[in-house]
Formats: sequence, C-alpha cells, structure tokens
Amino acid sequence: MTFNFDQVHDRHATGSTKWSRYPDEVLPMWVADMDFAAPPVIIQALQKRLEHPLLGYSVCQDNLRQAIVADLWNKYAWRVDPQALVFLPGVESGFNMALKALVQSQQNVVVQVPNYPPLRHAPGHWGLNKVELGFDLQADGSYATPLDSLRQSLQGGGALLLSNPHNPLGKAFPREELQAIADICLEQNAWIISDEIHAELCFDGRVHIPTASLSEDISRRTITLMSASKAYNIAGLKTSFMIIDDPAVRSRVNHARCGMVDSVNPLGLEATRVAYSEAGPWLAELKTYLQANRDWLMEAVRTRLPGISLQVPQSTYLAWLDCSALGLADPQQFFLQQAKVGLSAGLDFGDEHQQFVRLNFGCPRSLLEEGIARMERSLNNLKV
Repeated sequence: MTFNFDQVHDRHATGSTKWSRYPDEVLPMWVADMDFAAPPVIIQALQKRLEHPLLGYSVCQDNLRQAIVADLWNKYAWRVDPQALVFLPGVESGFNMALKALVQSQQNVVVQVPNYPPLRHAPGHWGLNKVELGFDLQADGSYATPLDSLRQSLQGGGALLLSNPHNPLGKAFPREELQAIADICLEQNAWIISDEIHAELCFDGRVHIPTASLSEDISRRTITLMSASKAYNIAGLKTSFMIIDDPAVRSRVNHARCGMVDSVNPLGLEATRVAYSEAGPWLAELKTYLQANRDWLMEAVRTRLPGISLQVPQSTYLAWLDCSALGLADPQQFFLQQAKVGLSAGLDFGDEHQQFVRLNFGCPRSLLEEGIARMERSLNNLKV
C-alpha cells in the first residue's frame, strides 16, 4: 500500500472527542471518527493555505462547487447543478433546518430504527411527531424496510429521515428497495431528508445510490446531506453540504438557519475541495483496508466472542453487535468496566436496542485486535 493505515497515532492531549471521553486505560471504539491520519494531500493543501495569514469569514468558491459536481458524476453518474449546493458546518444542522422549513406540526416524521441518535432526536427539536419504524430482519440476515408500515406512517405527508448508507446497520440500500421507499414518499407527498454522509464507504464492489438520483420527481422531494468528513476523516473541520434541486425549496430550507447555523470555515472548505479533487487514491486504499478490517472482525466475532452476533456491514466502518445471548443487563457498561473498551450504547440508537453495542472498526488493525482481545478476556472471565 502507498499509505500506511497501520500506523498508530497517539491522540491523547489533542482535544479528540473520541479519546477524551474515557480514562486513558479505556480503548475508545465508539464515535464515528477513524483513527487514521487524514490524506497527506489534504494536510499539504492546508499547510499551503496557512501560508496566507488571513483566516476571515469565507464563502465557497466555484472550484469547490465544480469539484463536488464532478465527483458526484464520476462516482454515481448523478448530475447536480453547482448552485444546488448549500454549505453547512455539519449534516446535523442540515436535517434540522429541513425539518423546520418543510414539515408541518400535524405531520409525521419517520425514522427507521436503530438509527443515528441526532436523526432520532431531530423531530423533537421542532415539536414534530416522530414515528420510529423498525426494520424487518430477513432469513438471510439482511434488514428490509417494512413498506406497508412506511406508507401508513406517512399518510398526510411529513418526511422520512433516511440514513443511506445506514448507521449503525451498515446497510447499503439496494436500488429496488430505495426506489420503493422513494415511490411511497412521492405517493404520500412526503419529503425525503437523506443523510448520505457515508456514501463513499461501500464494500464488496457496491456503489452507493443517491436517493435523489433515482428520478427528477424524487429529486424535487429530496434534501440530500453529504460531506467529505467521514470518508476522508476530516470531521473536525466541520464542513458539509446539502443538495437541493428546487430553487424555491432551497430558499425555504436556507432561510431556516434562523440565526443558529453559521457559515463554514476556510480550512474546511479547502480540505473538502482537495478531498473530492485529489484524494481519490487515498480513499481507494482506505476502503480496501476497511473491508479487510471488517472481514477480520466478522471472523473474530464468530470464533472468539461467543454470545455476540453480527450481520455483515455492507458499508461504513461501524459494526452493530447483538449481545442478546450474553444475558447482560447493559452490554455497553459491561465492556467499559470489564474490558476497558468504550463502545456506543445500543439505547442511543433506539429504545428497543439495549442489548446492542456499536463498534468502530475504522482504526489500525492493531487497535482492532487489542479491542477484540480485551472483549474476549472479559467474556472468558464472565464464564468463570
């Protein structure tokens, strides 16, 4: 490999959210933040940008819009008008703005669970009626959207908050299912607010399908949220964007900043431009490394962590571990206290998911091996 993803970087005393939550003896494997250095080409570009001594308020330049538009076409054959891009400091502010602007108080907002906690909580910020819709677990271990229940929940309009690819399941929605979901939203005159922040991290030859790319009609009812932050590991630069095809809808959503959502910083804009225009080779090697980590993890769970099961993640670098067979009151607390491994608690992702934990395998293999070894020892001690 050209890039060294095995190198371990000490992130203590850097202000890292991931590495600051727990005492030093705890190995953090929770928040969706990879333990890899950012692409060298991005670091070099930021160093060059800092040769200019002014860091004032900044706006997106045309070269960034063109880089994103070209990337969307090259990766997904999706043509986007450069003016459809609305820049934000994070996708969370984007889906909250969309809810504020587009959904009426009497309408439902559907969230598929388990799901990313800020998506689950967003409807409550605006006093909207949230409907949590579970997936149907299929015989082959895959998760499917219950389409009839979705249709019923969206009667009268409202919105679907879609996580695509899905966090924490690692589900990459197949075209047929995504089309069926979008058709129901159109039929019910509901909005699709689609968080696609993990779009570039699909495995086994899969290619992400942007929801809005399915048709022009669907595009007009879809607000897409994307960022370079996850795939290129630059989340701390706080830069993302919405893609809103209809100018009138774009204006409505943009107006919902309400004085709370500010502009993006100049370093984040520059890092995003370089990510989409120059960091492709790094991303290709990263995906190979992550897929190998995933495969190693699947085998380790099967052979070394009895009582834990895991459906194969098709995307992201997040593993949704089912600990139901362990008989623990709180698996997240058990592994934190007994294994000194910090995982994400299942309850954060849904009220019925106490027996799950989410593990981040976006790290050097040695850290992943250490985390599994600690969990294995804690389970062996549980048997004694």
